Amino acid sequence: MNNNDVLRRLRFALRQNDAEVMRLCTLVNVALGEADLKTYLSKEGDFDFVPCPDFVLAAFLDGLVLHRRGPPSGPPRPVEARFDNNMILKKLRIALELKEPDMLALLELGGMKVSASELGGLFRSEGHKHYRPCGDQLLRNFLKGLTVKLRGVGAGEA
Repeated sequence: MNNNDVLRRLRFALRQNDAEVMRLCTLVNVALGEADLKTYLSKEGDFDFVPCPDFVLAAFLDGLVLHRRGPPSGPPRPVEARFDNNMILKKLRIALELKEPDMLALLELGGMKVSASELGGLFRSEGHKHYRPCGDQLLRNFLKGLTVKLRGVGAGEA
């Protein structure tokens, strides 16, 4: 999934307006202008579409974690070298304080049945023998389930 699509779907599911998205980014010292945000929220093919950089989506997710969970205790964690679907899922799990049953329920709401061991593989380190990459369809179904849960609407309306 491209970052623009993830940002649009999360913004809708979490009922975030433009000002809130920009505020969450500033929590991690990333200044995001309203004009830039509009281009990132545009759909592919629109005349003003600009691909959303990894650091913008990461800032939004990190800001969401800070907003919902508060500042971390202990030393700050280093910035992740890779930013992929697995990292998006991990940051959402942390920000929304989701446990394994919650994650499985959201995936099922989104139309995908996943076993607990398959889900666990998504959160392993990339070199781990049980690591499993998170595909676009799984992330899409998770976001769809999140939207259904939080807004009570299907993905067709998202």
